[in-house]
Amino acid sequence: MNSFDWLSHMGIPQVDNFDIVEVKFKGGRKEYFRNVDYLDLTTGDPVVVDVPSGHHIGYVSLQGELVRLQMQKRKVRDDDNITRIYRIANQKDMEKWEEARNREIPTLYRCRQIVEEFNLKMKMSDVEYQADNSKATFYYSAEDRVDFRELIKSLAGEFKIRVEMRQISLRQEAGRLGGVGVCGRELCCSTWLVDFKNVTTAAARYQNLSLNPGKLSGQCGRLKCCLNYELDTYMDAIKDIPQVEKPLLTESGPAKLQKTDIFRKLMWFSYNNDNDWQSISCDRVREIQELNEKGIKVFNLQVDNSSDLVDLAAQSTRELELLDKKFTKKKKKKSRNKPRGEGQNAGDAPRQTPTLPTPSQRLQTPKAQNRRNVAENPSPQKAQPSAPKQDSREGNEARKKRNKNRNRPKPNSNQEVGPKAQNQVGKAVENKTQGNRKFPPRRNQGPNNDGNE
Repeated sequence: MNSFDWLSHMGIPQVDNFDIVEVKFKGGRKEYFRNVDYLDLTTGDPVVVDVPSGHHIGYVSLQGELVRLQMQKRKVRDDDNITRIYRIANQKDMEKWEEARNREIPTLYRCRQIVEEFNLKMKMSDVEYQADNSKATFYYSAEDRVDFRELIKSLAGEFKIRVEMRQISLRQEAGRLGGVGVCGRELCCSTWLVDFKNVTTAAARYQNLSLNPGKLSGQCGRLKCCLNYELDTYMDAIKDIPQVEKPLLTESGPAKLQKTDIFRKLMWFSYNNDNDWQSISCDRVREIQELNEKGIKVFNLQVDNSSDLVDLAAQSTRELELLDKKFTKKKKKKSRNKPRGEGQNAGDAPRQTPTLPTPSQRLQTPKAQNRRNVAENPSPQKAQPSAPKQDSREGNEARKKRNKNRNRPKPNSNQEVGPKAQNQVGKAVENKTQGNRKFPPRRNQGPNNDGNE
């Protein structure tokens, strides 16, 4: 075991000897430079780097062994073509670079005017000046090849700089301009995405997405790069889904495929393109396809024969009965505070509803017989002269006292009757007996009065 293996075995961090650093420029462009002077760099430091036509300023984005992995991924060779880092940018370098960047927007507008004058079918996207203000790179996009030799001469004479034209794709253009996607985050092409893979509509079909160009297109006008992110997962899950190229034959009619849930392994079918879809498992679809290949039609999508349907209905009925027994509510107990006469216990006799007497029974009652006798033999008292005035006065006084007693509150049966109340009841009874005229008993005449006079 050598010293390096022993240090790694003991958990002691080793010194990183990889001297290539990843530097990021405007628009997300990243390049690799060699740190030959072993400068103490950290992520985000501005550095002055060597470029073929002078020097430029960028920011350190990655260093160490991660740079080696990125170079292998992007297939960048570690040879002499990798230039060096001069130094960490100072205040004077940053001020000069700021002056060069202030020229970019006016230069871009003037360049678009010159392109219209030459009637060239190209779109100017961005302009980038070097930090030494000696060169400008013009980025454009075009569908066909463009002859821009006269345009370069015009731009060089207009801005007194060296001009470089670089064609980019629409995806690279969106990455340089930046923006926010429909997901609410910054565009992948302007943050971390380096290489752009080909995206086709087959990726949307495998994921059961609607083929709507407005929803599947990104800001660049091409299909979204994120369609490829979950494509491998869908491709693995779709292996267990049967291919339905023709409708399933049943006695109820042909069933056409409407929808497939890849991860739940469910498929929806409908008869005659109705809105009533029926879901079955993928295993059931394979069974029906095997029977259809033998020339056998199943009864429906759930069962093969009609007898199986009866068994299925009986089974569902039994399940419903078990659910009813499980969730049946218990009988409510009799409330203790329920008023008397409203409830009835289980052991009590059934309550009988009263029946009205017939007309013949009404004539046989004692009251009816007395009325008939009075009508036949009128009372001699009616023929007698009226009572003296004194008796009538006494009767009026007794009547007034009775009227006063009516408005008084009724005594509660649970409360004791005081002596004052008993005296008043007694006086009312005496006054009533003094009168010649008889009145029916009243309920408020006292607790001991039975109403018979």
